[in-house]
Amino acid sequence: MYTLTTKEGGDPVNYLVLPFIVMRMVHNQIWISVSRYRTAKGNNRIVDRGLEFDQVDRETNWDDQILFTAILFYIGYMVFPFASNLPWWNTKGVIMTAILHAGPVEFIYYWFHRALHHHFLYTRYHSHHHSSIVTQPITSVTHPFAEHLAYFTLFAIPMMTTLITRTSSIAALYGYIVYIDFMNNVGHCNFEFFPKILFSVFPLLKYFSYTPAFHSLHHTKFRTNYSLFMPIYDYIYGTVDTSTETTYETCLKKPMEVADVVHLTHLTTLHSIYQLRLGVASLASNPQTSKWYLHLMWPFTFCSMLITTCLHGPAFLLETNNFQNLNLQSWVIPRFKIQYFLRWQSGTLNNLIEEAIMEAELGGAKVISLGLLNQREELNAHGEVYIRKYPKLKIKIVDGSSLAAAIVLNSIPKGTNQVLLRGNFNKVSFAIANALCRRNIQVALLHKEELKMLQQRVTKSKGRFTLSPINTPKIWIVGDGWDEDEQMSASKGSLFIPFSHFPPKKFRKDCYFHFTPAMTVPPKFMNLHSCENWLPRRVLSAWRIAGIVHALEGWNVHECGYTILSIKKVWQASLFHGFQPLKIPHSP
Repeated sequence: MYTLTTKEGGDPVNYLVLPFIVMRMVHNQIWISVSRYRTAKGNNRIVDRGLEFDQVDRETNWDDQILFTAILFYIGYMVFPFASNLPWWNTKGVIMTAILHAGPVEFIYYWFHRALHHHFLYTRYHSHHHSSIVTQPITSVTHPFAEHLAYFTLFAIPMMTTLITRTSSIAALYGYIVYIDFMNNVGHCNFEFFPKILFSVFPLLKYFSYTPAFHSLHHTKFRTNYSLFMPIYDYIYGTVDTSTETTYETCLKKPMEVADVVHLTHLTTLHSIYQLRLGVASLASNPQTSKWYLHLMWPFTFCSMLITTCLHGPAFLLETNNFQNLNLQSWVIPRFKIQYFLRWQSGTLNNLIEEAIMEAELGGAKVISLGLLNQREELNAHGEVYIRKYPKLKIKIVDGSSLAAAIVLNSIPKGTNQVLLRGNFNKVSFAIANALCRRNIQVALLHKEELKMLQQRVTKSKGRFTLSPINTPKIWIVGDGWDEDEQMSASKGSLFIPFSHFPPKKFRKDCYFHFTPAMTVPPKFMNLHSCENWLPRRVLSAWRIAGIVHALEGWNVHECGYTILSIKKVWQASLFHGFQPLKIPHSP
């Protein structure tokens, strides 16, 4: 920046490094998002296995090699005088770069790669890369540092040669790195997209450009398909996998997967777009929290909100999971939480939810569960609006209230004889209050109006409801709409158990805060490598689990409107299928 402002025009070799870093990161992020979306859809997918959190963690630092390249560029610019003031284009340099890559680089890489698969080097270095059986674009740059040094040295051959011969250019220098990034992403994206007609028209292309299926076989079979980007050396030395062409053609014919259960959710905070599975992998693999650096992205964040507000975008596929022969999908309504409270958005939101339900119905799904505010009473009466409009719906609409109530009830410590109920009353809170009365647990309230309302809505409540001082009960059952500052008046060591979709703010460090209704998934629950909103890893919300259990049990009823299933039955069914309750977190 200083050079640009003090010298006429500046040297593009120098001042392009920083924007080039950003461009490379954006380029890779686009590939990550597209790859994850396409593999979730299932069509043309190559490896039918799931990604897990250990792989996500192993590949989190994928941008390190971009930063390292930038450092080397700056060092090279300072050390080599002939690296400055390069022209934008030099035909000789571009041709020389292509020839040097196809010749020495690809040849040396092939044999170096084969050496890396020798037991001595494989166990010490290359096994780190091959830990990822299911590849994604960022797998391509997940290597030990020693391997990175070797690759940078190898790729420096064309760049240094053109610099020394004074035939280099901006296009050759930066374009070569873009080519490497592009081809790396192509080979590790886990879905096949090269059309068959391309190889029919250009049959020799199979020797000069690999496909995702070609390189995926290297990650599943290890001893074949060693080439970098050009398979010609595998053909020369006889290391092409015999199933290469069959795998390629099979993947092209693979259809889109059909969902058995659909969970319909939506965006929450403005920054949640980055913490989706299709967004930034490292953010998605951890509970949703506010990150200071996301505020620097406000132009993109603000534009995304405007786009979702103004455009009638349908629900999109977020992720696909597998459990007990069920194909589970999560769909996202492209609307933020704040938009659900705008009256003028109600009609649009209902239309979007209705369209998603009908699409799931036509696709053959058995159950659709409504998550977060998609089941808001003021919006669609917990989904009852849709079964009134379509009484012959085959797909079952589930709002998960029964399981949410069951989780809250089973989170109350044994021996409790009184709880304080706070927040807006809704279907879940009434179900909880009913169950507490049957268990002879007294429900305390702070206001007479709330007391009268519960007495009218809850059967057999005589003597079970009472007004209480705020600092008496130590167990709080809390929902939305309560004054969260009331925490400051609670007695020390109080336990706050939310029955709401969104967690309460935590103002007390000497109290305990449970999670929103949720359970841990069984080990056989596959392809779960992102966190659901603010919940920990391998934990799903009650509303999402309810739809899965509904399908597993084959219950032929809707759970929407004011319908509550047997809380005990739903709870036992969830435990039977391996879902486990969460432990109460320790106080900070």
